[in-house]
Amino acid sequence: MKDGFCGSREVVLPAMVVERMKEDPILSELHVTDIGYYPHAIHHAIERAQPIDQYVLIYVMDGKGHYSVETEEGKQDEFTVGANQYFILPAHRPHAYHTDNDDPWTIYWIHFAGKKARYYAKDILAPTTVKPELYSRITHRTDHFEEIFNVLHNGYSIDNLTYVSSLLSYYLCSLRYIQQYRMAVKRQPADMEDGIDVVNATIHYMNENIEKRLTLADIANYTGYSASHIADLFRQSTHQSPLAYFNQLKIQHACQLLDTTPLRVNQICYKVGFDDSYYFSRLFRKVMGVAPSRYRDRQK
Repeated sequence: MKDGFCGSREVVLPAMVVERMKEDPILSELHVTDIGYYPHAIHHAIERAQPIDQYVLIYVMDGKGHYSVETEEGKQDEFTVGANQYFILPAHRPHAYHTDNDDPWTIYWIHFAGKKARYYAKDILAPTTVKPELYSRITHRTDHFEEIFNVLHNGYSIDNLTYVSSLLSYYLCSLRYIQQYRMAVKRQPADMEDGIDVVNATIHYMNENIEKRLTLADIANYTGYSASHIADLFRQSTHQSPLAYFNQLKIQHACQLLDTTPLRVNQICYKVGFDDSYYFSRLFRKVMGVAPSRYRDRQK
């Protein structure tokens, strides 16, 4: 594993491991070759004039970027991709991609290959939107990405690689068959005229955007109410403002990451939507009474 951008994480499987997977009866069907997370990736740019034999999935959580792919006729298809969108670059085709200069992207990315890889990547060259909504399961999907990453970080045994192959299939299906993925946990629709249900739906929206910097206007726009009305509903229900409650959720998620992962504090800072690690530490101390590093030490 190596770090590039501040808060970034990356695992690149050794060539000998990749070759071994190509010979395995299960892994040869679908496998990960590289995986990573780049938060606020300023100046990130890749150009591959020589094609690679992997498919490249890029999931943009925040910010935006641009990419191009060479067509079979030798022309260039060009695209712009924004927050809550993903795309998959085809194998064996020259391509290039880069972050936006003014609004750098935060991305999860996976290189994958195998005999079945092309079926998961079919017709997903253009940006595809994964919009947070009442039944979206973005946080659940992100947890699966982290599980893939953590298993690979723990080593390249056949058991680890086979488990990752299964997780990858699920992860890709959660994107390709998004309606089925969402409807699998569908409950009775919330009554948006009921203030409590509005607040619960908004808290779900916050959790689905835990890595972002939402404004009160963003939250109000999601609910369809005015900023003052949604703020009143939140105070009646939670005794906090929407943004204060959102920051509390972020700190709760940070605690979970401190408890269950080896991520460094500056990496967790980005994972919960803060660019400034000093501000994150101050907020964490305000909510939890101790600094993030002290909190982790107390859990040992």
